[in-house]
Amino acid sequence: MPIRVRKLIGTVALLLLVSTWALLAMGLAQSVLTNINGFVAAIFYVVAGLGWVLPAMPLISWMSKPDRAERPTPR
Repeated sequence: MPIRVRKLIGTVALLLLVSTWALLAMGLAQSVLTNINGFVAAIFYVVAGLGWVLPAMPLISWMSKPDRAERPTPR
């Protein structure tokens, strides 16, 4: 698969990942974490804010793999 197609697919997948992650984190914060102290809330927001990076790392490395070099055809 050419790198341009991988980057297109990866970009769409990253947008979906970040959007879904943000909606889930907001929903969790609004429903479950309403009556907690500030320190626990700060830890949650740090983890929720940086948590999408771990699932995105393999996707980004897949996107940036170089194209395979084509072998010359023998004559």
